[in-house]
Amino acid sequence: MMGSGSQRLIIAIIGAADATQSGYEKAYEVGRLLARRGVVLACGGLGGIMEAASRGCYEAGGEVIGILPGSSAADANPYVTHPVVTAMGHARNVILVQTAAALIAIEGGYGTLAEIAIARKLGKPLVLLDSWQDIDKTSTVDSAQQAVDSVFSLLGRDHNK
Repeated sequence: MMGSGSQRLIIAIIGAADATQSGYEKAYEVGRLLARRGVVLACGGLGGIMEAASRGCYEAGGEVIGILPGSSAADANPYVTHPVVTAMGHARNVILVQTAAALIAIEGGYGTLAEIAIARKLGKPLVLLDSWQDIDKTSTVDSAQQAVDSVFSLLGRDHNK
């Protein structure tokens, strides 16, 4: 049995199911950078920002947890390595936020805003990349690299890897 010392850091990527091209590219890069640092990426497991981040992480050799809203693992994007079927709809957002040590929001609509609110309520470190503005106690950044560096800084971990 693995002790807590062997658990890998989990960072969630939250964002729009309908991503812009720019958002997709940034999410892909964030996923890739997180995988290179040995992070397990968690997301909602579907399309858009979630798929882009999953793809970047997966293609860089990382693991992706998809916390799915529906009742079938087949709903996950093809880059999710560990689908978690909840059949809970939007209520699965609480599970996603609770699972992560920190979150990076990229673009996003009201579902993302709900996850941001849960993260703030729970005091989770949160970085915003082209996402909701004027959220209290968050870091707003302009690039994938800044997002990853900022989240590691908020976690008090070395971000110069």
